[in-house]
Amino acid sequence: MSRQGAALAVAAAFALAPSPAFADAAAGRSKAQMCAPCHGANGLAVTPNTPHLAGQPEPYLVDQLKAYRSGKRAHEVMGVVAKPLTDADISDLAAWFASLEIALRKEP
Repeated sequence: MSRQGAALAVAAAFALAPSPAFADAAAGRSKAQMCAPCHGANGLAVTPNTPHLAGQPEPYLVDQLKAYRSGKRAHEVMGVVAKPLTDADISDLAAWFASLEIALRKEP
């Protein structure tokens, strides 16, 4: 393969790959309503042994949701929740939770 052909193949791969740059955090906020019973309305978990999602890095959230969806990562609830998610759903959800800022404050 020529250099030009290789460059074209790499460019095509990036163009076709889902990109967090096209994620819609507002759409993710709407989709995240299904997450609220366990992970909280603002990404802060409300049930024991459930992780906070607010402020997590977007690539991490994408990877974990895809792992649940594929079955690579097993969890009784998350396997069922993630199974029907599209790549766009996952990107939107990750963008929403990553956009949430959390702040630590020292209690008096």
